[in-house]
Amino acid sequence: MNVKLTVRQLLDRLGTTLPLEQIGDPVGLERQITSPEAASPGLVLSGYFNRFPHERIQVFGETEVTYLNSRDAASRRAALETFFSFPIPCVFITKGQEAPEGFLELAGRSGVAVLRTACKTAEFYRLIKPLLTEEFAPTVTLHGSLADVFGVGLFFTGQSGIGKSECVLDLVERGHRLVADDLVIVKRRGNDVLIGRGHELQRHFMEIRGIGLIDIPAIFGIRAVRQQKRLEVVVHLEEWNQEAVVDRTGLDGETHTILDVELPQIRVPLNPGKNITVIAEVIAMNHLLRYSGVNPAEAFNQRLITRMRAASGDGDGQAPRAPAGIAHAHEADLRRYLQEDDE
Repeated sequence: MNVKLTVRQLLDRLGTTLPLEQIGDPVGLERQITSPEAASPGLVLSGYFNRFPHERIQVFGETEVTYLNSRDAASRRAALETFFSFPIPCVFITKGQEAPEGFLELAGRSGVAVLRTACKTAEFYRLIKPLLTEEFAPTVTLHGSLADVFGVGLFFTGQSGIGKSECVLDLVERGHRLVADDLVIVKRRGNDVLIGRGHELQRHFMEIRGIGLIDIPAIFGIRAVRQQKRLEVVVHLEEWNQEAVVDRTGLDGETHTILDVELPQIRVPLNPGKNITVIAEVIAMNHLLRYSGVNPAEAFNQRLITRMRAASGDGDGQAPRAPAGIAHAHEADLRRYLQEDDE
């Protein structure tokens, strides 16, 4: 996704966090910011430009301003002329300092906005870094519904009309929370965290076929919704197919990849009378159980392997150790074992 962030937009977003003022000529606010990083010019001011990250916003702290003021007028102007010859997005001056002589003139001539803040340099970096990271995070828009069920972000997918919205509506009625319906905007934070939210115009409205749009917080209260939630499990709803092969034990889990992040996926075939809401709650609770280190399917599989070994005379009374090549008990073995146990 190509991010288009202008200096004016950055200024508007930062304006709610820290006081900023534009000094010098009112130019450069429509320049594009193309990097999620901020940098101080450092060695650039002394004439070393070989590794100058000019695509980043430039931050002049007390060190940079003091250094420029210490130089004679001719060398200072030469350094600034070279500095502003690069396509710089914008310049920030921290600690409320006055710009060095000639700085604003050359910035205005180059069309570069100069913004000043009273924040200390370290504080400014701390505040601007999360904002830039958020703006430039990889983003994708997905069709589905996102709900917070027992603190677990369940992302419901499936073909149009399969019943995603109705399922989430029933979850909300049972005390869980809606994040977004139909259209989910997903951003990746770091390497493996996906955060989903709704579109700002559509957020917390839900379309129910035959009824139309409903306002969830107006009907169920503000506690029935939340602004964003981490995606943790994908629940894929599909029509019942007698011939389809489905996971019966939970040992062979599926995954679904979003923005290069793999999430566990549960396929739920729908047939008349199936209580998908309770199933969704169980999916969330089972995910919490696995997160705490308890895997019911694996535990049952190990018990089954132990019983099979004992029946074949290989049991030694020790904790089960599956031999090489045996990862799981086959489903046929499972059914045979259950039959023998019943007899």
